[in-house]
Amino acid sequence: MNLPLIIDQDFKKIDYTKKELLKAEYDSCRFIDCNFSETYLSNITFTDCKFINSNLSSIKVKNTTFKDAVFTECKLLGVLFNDCNPFLMSFTFNKSNLNFSSFYKCNLNKTNFNTCTLENIDFSETNLSQAKFIECNLNKSVFNNSNLEKADFRSSYNFYINPELNSLKQAKFSKEGALNLLKSYNLDIE
Repeated sequence: MNLPLIIDQDFKKIDYTKKELLKAEYDSCRFIDCNFSETYLSNITFTDCKFINSNLSSIKVKNTTFKDAVFTECKLLGVLFNDCNPFLMSFTFNKSNLNFSSFYKCNLNKTNFNTCTLENIDFSETNLSQAKFIECNLNKSVFNNSNLEKADFRSSYNFYINPELNSLKQAKFSKEGALNLLKSYNLDIE
């Protein structure tokens, strides 16, 4: 099924909970101040699209394609990114809240998370090699059998990563953050 192609358009202040987003391939489009909360974005393609100051909480993304998608100052609470089309999946997240979302088994190689709230995220079995977590709150996020090689956690906080259950070769941590790697050993460090 060929979807219509929509190129280089701005969509501003649209409430997609009341008006359905056209099933299409969106290329280089910008969604600004839009509300997608709990809407179905399944089988839609977003390539080089920017989402700015928008609410995408609990969106349904079965087979949705996000290629080079940028989310800035967005709410993405409870999104199951593992339901997305994995082919060419790539994101950048800036100043966004992704609490309670899941990236289970996703390939997020080189993904940037800049000043994001990432509490209670499932990063299990996720490829986060060379990912950058810049000033992110990772409270209660789960890293289990995750590839964190060359990932940068130096300015992030509240994370718990068990080095025996994750691949951490050449990952970057601050001195304070490196102490979080020892939590699983129940040590008394003063």
